[in-house]
Amino acid sequence: MSIILETKNLCKYYNSDENLVKAVDHIDLQIEQGEFVTIIGKSGSGKSTLLHLLGGLDNPTSGEVWVDGQNIAGFSGEELAVIRRRKIGFIFQAFNLVPSLNVWENIVLPLGLDARKVDEIFVKDIIKTLGMEDRVRNLPNMLSGGQQQRCAIARAIAAKPSIVLADEPTGNLDSKTGDEVISLLKSSAKKYGQTLVVITHNEEIAQMADRTITIEDGKIG
Repeated sequence: MSIILETKNLCKYYNSDENLVKAVDHIDLQIEQGEFVTIIGKSGSGKSTLLHLLGGLDNPTSGEVWVDGQNIAGFSGEELAVIRRRKIGFIFQAFNLVPSLNVWENIVLPLGLDARKVDEIFVKDIIKTLGMEDRVRNLPNMLSGGQQQRCAIARAIAAKPSIVLADEPTGNLDSKTGDEVISLLKSSAKKYGQTLVVITHNEEIAQMADRTITIEDGKIG
């Protein structure tokens, strides 16, 4: 298998002197294409910071971040935006749906931002896989939490990214819906050949992964 995500001596520090916070502290990590990896750790352990660095949402203090053969550590904001649109799908705890757009419009929004043609057959297949066919014309406020998260998952997958990064994707859901969402994420990642990296507090979710990484005080255990 080829390595799709890699960090080398990765550091992200905040503040300075006695107030220095080592959110990510010399992390070396390799994730293979098609792998499902969970990252677990206490609140403040650095797991969200690590995910943001992997996804090009933040620049490291030092070290390297390799995404599909490119070191993005020194990329400009514009270059990072292109990488994010084309290579990475993000799923957040807060859904981040646009309230004035219906489900279909929310799902295809990233494609429009990248001036890419919508593959309607592919998007409809995702919507069917996620059980959202009867909701495509609904606005987000007409959906349950689980349905909103499914819409967010569909949006993350619709652009055909090679990597899906999810930060506590079940944090706002009850355990039954949360388990369903993770199962859907896992099956869709397998179906579309994507690499899946999920941050979670949930041990049960961690056990569903191919591999679990524990992070504590900015270091991998």
